[in-house]
Amino acid sequence: MTTLTIRIPDSLRKELKALSRDENKAVSDIVRESIRRHVALERFRTLRKKVLPFAEAQGILTDEDVFRALK
Repeated sequence: MTTLTIRIPDSLRKELKALSRDENKAVSDIVRESIRRHVALERFRTLRKKVLPFAEAQGILTDEDVFRALK
């Protein structure tokens, strides 16, 4: 594992400390999970942009169309 140093506003640090206390988790664990989720969401958005033209060509335009196609 590696170390990453970032600068955050004092107000965000306070919020992280409070959340850490409330959830009984280390601040670093909360930040690590937040970054993991952000990376996963960005990967999803990137893939969605690539796939969207192919889906539209198949008439798949909405979430409901996707669910119907998966049945």
